[in-house]
Amino acid sequence: MIRRAPLPLTALIVLVLDQASKIGVLWGLKLDKVEMVEVFPPYLVFRMAWNRGVNFGLMADDGDLMRWGLIALALSISAWVWIWVRREGHGLAMQIAAGLLIGGAAGNVIDRLAYGAVADFLNMACCGIENPFSFNLADLGVFLGAVGLVLLSGGKTPPAARSRRRNRP
Repeated sequence: MIRRAPLPLTALIVLVLDQASKIGVLWGLKLDKVEMVEVFPPYLVFRMAWNRGVNFGLMADDGDLMRWGLIALALSISAWVWIWVRREGHGLAMQIAAGLLIGGAAGNVIDRLAYGAVADFLNMACCGIENPFSFNLADLGVFLGAVGLVLLSGGKTPPAARSRRRNRP
């Protein structure tokens, strides 16, 4: 099962973990009301932030146009990555990287649909450097997935694409 469907399984795991963590901090800890919970200060603090833009609040806008535009962008990129990785016959590592990216993107899309913004709450700092930004597990999935796709794609032609090229008339 895992060997045959790592992309959808990875995406589902990331999505479930992301949404469960957000339900836990929003409904369990009521972080949207208390705004901050020190977990292991200063290394890990739950600090509530509603992100209406892309990473680190870039292009933040309260308008619906930005919200729906970011939803459409996330869904388009996710669909393209899914099709690219599955069609080209990439291996296990590429499918896991794609699953991380797609699961994370789906988690943030759900937030935008449910809350109008992405629920960020993880804040980490170290060594006297205070971090003003919060993130979530979906963001981590998108970041690790994107880095994985870039590092693993490396210009090699996957086996399925090679065989299609050889079989062309």
